[in-house]
Amino acid sequence: MLSSYEILRLLLPEFLIEHFDITAISNIDDVLHISFEEKNSTPQEFKERTLNSKGFLPEITVEDFPLRGKPVKLHIRRRRWLDMESQETLQRDWNLIAKGTRMTQDFAGFLKKISRY
Repeated sequence: MLSSYEILRLLLPEFLIEHFDITAISNIDDVLHISFEEKNSTPQEFKERTLNSKGFLPEITVEDFPLRGKPVKLHIRRRRWLDMESQETLQRDWNLIAKGTRMTQDFAGFLKKISRY
């Protein structure tokens, strides 16, 4: 039997499940809204620096594959990090949105493929 984590990996983009916590799930006007916050773990690309989490960037909302016939909107909050030595503000480089859309890259690719038929 699959665990809850394994089921989520089948339904949602894998990078979200690995690097973000789900903070809320709601069904508003027959649209499924899932909110995520980036986990408070030092990014691998900045391991050699001393970082402190300093809040979040503005939330972005993207569309993903429908689930059970309902549109899905993912609300994503990414962390900001402060380098304690240089006082530089850093963030991970996430490619969350397909260029020119408000959809996840996977969903945009899927729509592009089916529009060819």
